[in-house]
Amino acid sequence: MEEKEQIEELRAWWSEYGNYVVGGVVIGALALFGWQYQRGATAGSEIAASTVYDTLADHVADGDVDAAERTLAELAAEHAGSSYLTQARLAVARVYMDNNRDEDAANVLRAAMAEADSEAMAAVARMRLAKILQYQEKFDEVLALLDGQDNMGFTARFAEARGDALTALERYDEARAAYTLALADNGQTTDVTFIQLKLLDLPLTVAEAMPVEGAVEEPTAEPEAGSEAAGDPGPDADGPGDDSEAGE
Repeated sequence: MEEKEQIEELRAWWSEYGNYVVGGVVIGALALFGWQYQRGATAGSEIAASTVYDTLADHVADGDVDAAERTLAELAAEHAGSSYLTQARLAVARVYMDNNRDEDAANVLRAAMAEADSEAMAAVARMRLAKILQYQEKFDEVLALLDGQDNMGFTARFAEARGDALTALERYDEARAAYTLALADNGQTTDVTFIQLKLLDLPLTVAEAMPVEGAVEEPTAEPEAGSEAAGDPGPDADGPGDDSEAGE
């Protein structure tokens, strides 16, 4: 094919499909620009959120509850989707507990648990909430909170918390099973010695204290036949002698 014919075919193809090609290039460029813009905006937002969080952490360290609350409200309003918001709620829960405001701490932990952007952060909030409910002696709520929870990094800690609540409710068999599960965890995320002490301190249940049905008791030693213990007076006791003695 001659060069002139090739040029004519290219012109015909471009006349038919050229608009699609240009449109695709433009759409691709816009998508790339939008992605880069979004990425930059997200990074900028996270940097701003980290600055606010640092301020909040200073207030928590100082024990300034009012300032910590104001900063948390600012962070929630301006950076609602930030991972720093969950961390901020955990920090504010701590300063609430330091000031004997356990119900406020429980509420802020519930919010942290609901909005956490990772399973690990949600588990941290859940574990801390369980401790507060235990402190408030809301043992049934502790069990409801931890029911069905099996986060790989928190298996032992959740099991120990369940054991504590069950012990308080005098459900000792279930508490023993929970503590045993906590000890079986290979992550070693708990104080193993302390859990063992809790396990040993559990009182025996009625079933454990009663003898096992059908168990054979050890027989008591029977006195030998002919012994004094059996009532045999023996050869030296008073009584009728033998035939030779009788004839004397």
